[in-house]
Amino acid sequence: MARKMRAAEDYMHHLYVHMNDVDHFVIFSRLTHKQFISSAASFKNLLLVKHAYEEGSFNMHTQLDFISSEDFPNFSKTEIKGNLCLLDFQNEQQVDELTPIEQAELLYIGHKREPIASPFFQKLQNRYVYYAAPEDQMTKVYFRFLADVEQLVANLFNQMIKEKEGTGNFWRRKSAKQIPAIDANVLRSWRNYMKEGALLSLSKQEKPNSCYSIEIRTLIDYDFPDEVWDDLNDIIKQPYDELILIS
Repeated sequence: MARKMRAAEDYMHHLYVHMNDVDHFVIFSRLTHKQFISSAASFKNLLLVKHAYEEGSFNMHTQLDFISSEDFPNFSKTEIKGNLCLLDFQNEQQVDELTPIEQAELLYIGHKREPIASPFFQKLQNRYVYYAAPEDQMTKVYFRFLADVEQLVANLFNQMIKEKEGTGNFWRRKSAKQIPAIDANVLRSWRNYMKEGALLSLSKQEKPNSCYSIEIRTLIDYDFPDEVWDDLNDIIKQPYDELILIS
């Protein structure tokens, strides 16, 4: 019997990933600011360089808004219209020490989506620079540590699996130890696909054995993330390059 072709909506989530390991940035598509905040390594505050969020705190020195950790839940659930550029920092004193040149470099990133020199500021000790352009269905993230890339993706997919496993009768829910999870090191072994540009598709397979899986498809012919979603159903019909089983 021929295998039934799956449609894009048969999957739990699709994530486009294109890594530039030389310049330490990754282009994502279908990664929201809420998903970034909940999936990235922990940070204390977020400096808003470009945004349309009206409830942040205000730093007098830079005249930029920022979000403290206690405000993350409200910020995460707020729909941000327009482009969003932010980076993490530990305390406001670090921001108060930024020179006019460093502040100008921040504004340049917010305008051009790329740094003049390094996206990582010595005074801020930021781990990330995040830039989302919703109209282009694109999110660009600079990572100080490239190992954080796979950790972010693993955390994102593991949260989705937990949400999926948390449905149904209370007494039949699986304990935390029983919930399947993908290890970041497993994803790291397939980094070469991400360097080419890849679609990662998460799904739950019921047969022959109930498990979760991630299908990896390289997309070297796509230059813009929004084109991926236009052709998603056709892409899914193509054989995957790798299959990661999560049981």
